[in-house]
Amino acid sequence: MTSTSVDLRKPVPLSPLLRLLIVTQLAFNIGFFAVLPFLSEHLGQAVGMAGWLVGFVLGLRTFSQQGLFVVGGALADRYGIRPVVLAGCVLRIAAFGWLGYAERTGAVIGAVLLIGFAAALFSPAVESEVARQAVIHEEAGGQRTRVLALFTVAGQVGAFVGPLLGALLLSVDFRTVCLAGAGVFVLVLAGHAWMLPQHIPGRQRVRLEGGLGVLVRNRRFLALCCAYGAYLLAYNQLYLALPDEVERATGSQSALAWLFALSSLLVVTAQLPVTRWVGSQLSLRRSMVAGLLLIGAGFAVVAVSRPADWTGTAGLLPSAGFVVLLTFGQMLVAPVARAWVPDLAEEGRLGLYTGALSSVSGLIVLIGSSVTGSLLDGGLPAAVPWLVLAVVPVAAIGLLPRR
Repeated sequence: MTSTSVDLRKPVPLSPLLRLLIVTQLAFNIGFFAVLPFLSEHLGQAVGMAGWLVGFVLGLRTFSQQGLFVVGGALADRYGIRPVVLAGCVLRIAAFGWLGYAERTGAVIGAVLLIGFAAALFSPAVESEVARQAVIHEEAGGQRTRVLALFTVAGQVGAFVGPLLGALLLSVDFRTVCLAGAGVFVLVLAGHAWMLPQHIPGRQRVRLEGGLGVLVRNRRFLALCCAYGAYLLAYNQLYLALPDEVERATGSQSALAWLFALSSLLVVTAQLPVTRWVGSQLSLRRSMVAGLLLIGAGFAVVAVSRPADWTGTAGLLPSAGFVVLLTFGQMLVAPVARAWVPDLAEEGRLGLYTGALSSVSGLIVLIGSSVTGSLLDGGLPAAVPWLVLAVVPVAAIGLLPRR
């Protein structure tokens, strides 16, 4: 699909439903990230879990969320987004409250699983409707990718504000942090119970049976999932490969906070201008190609500099270059991949396909991260893991659907 040129001076206004869903993403992330960054320390120190068990619990949270997105998406197709979103909010409120009072391992695991499953309900429901409304927005003369970019920016702002709120409340205790997170979702629940329509015009409800079989035979959609999974695997290196490189260069990981802040600042300030320009110049496929090339270049910057073994401030420059290129690549790939799903999804099953995009790509990240960890710990020449990682997003270009 090729984007058409639009009048950038007169953007088409967003519908009330789109505005609600974009604000929803902001609120979701404020509530979630007020709690999540402080969970591992709480589990290790306050609950007294061993390090391996902390990692296992955090992995369970990821599995119960990403792995079950496809379930939440299918339920949204069958019952509509309102009941699925409201149920997810109720479960998240209960889960945060449970986590705040959980003191035993079994209770903690139950609360964490519930936190993940709640997101597996409301996130694909919201994301699929945003994608569907983005298509309607495009038909009215707007840009589909601009809508998804706004959605991305709202999520990024929430991910930035949430930890600040959590850090402020952590001076009281972790239970207060959890209850504050639950309070955010109480507000989200009340707002959606009042404002989210019972029936959204044009949204069909379909039976659960048969959808998954058609999906697994949809080669073009699965190819997009694999390419998107390659991007997510690359993005995950902010938490795996980058900390090792920063510690090598400076002797500690304290500079990571500044690099993460740089990434967030770039997304918040540049996402919309980048999307506006790219949307008027490039097709969806070419946008993803450009983004994957930028990501590959980011890994190549570190690979080329590693033989020099720079340290100190100079040693951080390749890492900063990696973060900048990866972030600009993310700005191109993430909104476009979501915008592409409606063109590949079966009629009436956009929720299922939106959820599957996250579930399939999340499985790729799970497997790929294990391989990446082996590369980083394998005693190979320092540049080799980064070169291999540079190849992954570039190779994924060949998977992108051509029509």
